[in-house]
Amino acid sequence: MNRILIHLVVVFAALSTAFVPANAGDNVELVISRSKHQLAVKKDGVNVRTFKVAFGSGGKKAKLRSGDHTTPKGKYRISKIRDSNRFHMFMQLNYPNMEDAKRAYKNHSISRKQYQAILDAHTFGNLPPQNTSLGGAIGIHGIGNETQDKVEIHQISDWTQGCIAMRNHEIEELNHYIDVGTPISIID
Repeated sequence: MNRILIHLVVVFAALSTAFVPANAGDNVELVISRSKHQLAVKKDGVNVRTFKVAFGSGGKKAKLRSGDHTTPKGKYRISKIRDSNRFHMFMQLNYPNMEDAKRAYKNHSISRKQYQAILDAHTFGNLPPQNTSLGGAIGIHGIGNETQDKVEIHQISDWTQGCIAMRNHEIEELNHYIDVGTPISIID
């Protein structure tokens, strides 16, 4: 009887760890491919889950300024995770990153003071200013109230103002893999 109980405990422990989602402390990263319309969850470099996503309606170029409706390209981190009345759930990125800030400063799109504020935010692990000409409030979110029309639009077009969108049940699943600090690469 004890052998059977021990065997069951071992089997249960193996099964429960096999299906436990990875978290940010488990070498998880997100790789978002704009050309494939995919968000891949990777653990230790191995793809564990892939989702179809939609991007900004402004086209394929990388985000340059507020209101251009394009999705940024580069390396970011999750800075906040919250429920959203509009989008079901919102995972805010630490956009703009330092590459965005350097480019904008060189092009005279932001001031030296704004550049310094973005640098300070990244140095101390805070959310960068969201009110510069680069824009802000970029994240991964759901589609909100899932009507048939919204789901169809999501499946065939890029419709956001620059964010990465996925179905509500998918963002809930994604939330099990990530945490504040999870690194994200947005590539072409």
